[in-house]
Amino acid sequence: MSTSAPVLAAVDGSEPSLKALTWAIEAALGHGTEVVAAHVRTGRGSASTDSPDPVRAKVEEILAEYGDQAPPVRYVAVDGHPAPELCELARKAGLLVLGSRGLGGFAALLLGSTGRKCAAQAPCPVVVVPHESRTAEAFGQTGPPGRVVLGLDPEETADEVIEFAFAGAARRGVELQVVSTYRVPLRALTTMGDLVPGDVADARSVGLALTAGQRERLTAFAERYPKVAVDPVVAPADPAGRLVTASRTADLLVVGRHHRRLSTDSLIMGSVANAVLLHAHCAVAVVPGRIQPG
Repeated sequence: MSTSAPVLAAVDGSEPSLKALTWAIEAALGHGTEVVAAHVRTGRGSASTDSPDPVRAKVEEILAEYGDQAPPVRYVAVDGHPAPELCELARKAGLLVLGSRGLGGFAALLLGSTGRKCAAQAPCPVVVVPHESRTAEAFGQTGPPGRVVLGLDPEETADEVIEFAFAGAARRGVELQVVSTYRVPLRALTTMGDLVPGDVADARSVGLALTAGQRERLTAFAERYPKVAVDPVVAPADPAGRLVTASRTADLLVVGRHHRRLSTDSLIMGSVANAVLLHAHCAVAVVPGRIQPG
């Protein structure tokens, strides 16, 4: 993201949105930029400008906790539908941060419709901060959190996605784990669950080729960020499942959007990004990449 562009935080007064605001404030401190706390009012007949704004009051409570250390924060309230309004505001932002659910969400839903639409359509990177019930701690998981995890497909992942992950790890001073996976075809399995010998060689060949491709894609970024320790992982696994597992000991998971265009006005986000948004145990950054023709 641009170091001069503001961090846009979607707020509606809910606990998930306030958690997202805190995440946005920390990001703004790291970038040395301001936060725009945006409240999209969906009810008919907006509240009078003279009426107390409970959402603004909660934003100010969060800022008070930072005292003099708080970055500049600008509060804006607009009327309309959340996703399109936030995507419009995001045109001038370097990063959009949302909670996984807002006031309009159902408790059973792991990701609200606003988060899903913004992740698929916003012009800047989008970070979705998980609900407390989805964090690794909620499942009794322990480990050394703090690293950044990047899901990398050497042939598809755009440079902007890799740059975002390296820059995030550099700012935090943490390790960057890069995960690339490949699938082992079902025909490679016998009834005993062992690989057919001929297919063992095929799978190994695919793994070696992916390792080489991963190393090639990372070389330039590793040279640009020499202080970032990189943990390269190449494994035969489902990509989304492997990334969700990695998210249990991470603070941020970065994936590319990998759009597929179905028509002139219809974009569908890739399946891996969708899956990690639904199931990851840490904040997920979905970074715009190349739009692939349908």
